[in-house]
Amino acid sequence: MAKSRNIIAMGGGGFGANPGQGIIEKYILKQTKKKNPKICFIPTATGDNEAYKVNFYSTFTNLDCHPSHLDFFKRTPNLNNLILNQDAIFVGGGNTKSMLAVWKEWGLDKILKKAYNNGIVMSGVSAGAICWFQNGITDSWASSLKVMPCLNLIKGTCCPHYDEEPERKPTVKKLLLNKKLKSVYAVDGGAALHIKDEKIFKSVVFKKNKGSYQVSRDGKEILEKSFKKINLI
Repeated sequence: MAKSRNIIAMGGGGFGANPGQGIIEKYILKQTKKKNPKICFIPTATGDNEAYKVNFYSTFTNLDCHPSHLDFFKRTPNLNNLILNQDAIFVGGGNTKSMLAVWKEWGLDKILKKAYNNGIVMSGVSAGAICWFQNGITDSWASSLKVMPCLNLIKGTCCPHYDEEPERKPTVKKLLLNKKLKSVYAVDGGAALHIKDEKIFKSVVFKKNKGSYQVSRDGKEILEKSFKKINLI
């Protein structure tokens, strides 16, 4: 029987903001259906920031799992061996454009696609949320939010931090009204969009009054359709 494919795309929050809390992290591990799953943290988007790695380990060492991480800015391990032996992957936030450029140079983009198709649970926050989609709305450029192509495991465009950063909603609205995009998957901080087998979309909520939405345009009106919620709090 083929393994189901899972992506858990967080709009914001988690161990980067609240180390040790572990609410959404437990949910990610549970999706592996393993007793002591192996999870690898990929912090490329922050240039392998040391404090971010500390937050990762301070959270996941308290959970029933085997945590590890992947560095690109030190000596880099055999990527096939590391990634394809995991049960889950967590991609950190930061600069999406720089992250994807490094991944492509090393061939990690292809390895992650293989891992996903093998049933390894893919997850992440911000840059680590949008990277799985066809396109992501990113602040990689200092000047303004832009739409950029990503790994294309999920068709469509994703916007994280939907309720957290003031420029997010106006940018999504403008892109829809200008017909640059037909619809956007928008995810609040404190929520994650759980996508199973590219078809089933649910909003996993780990902070009060948060959600995930499909945002579209009807004439000059912007519509927000909320996905069915799984409340973890």
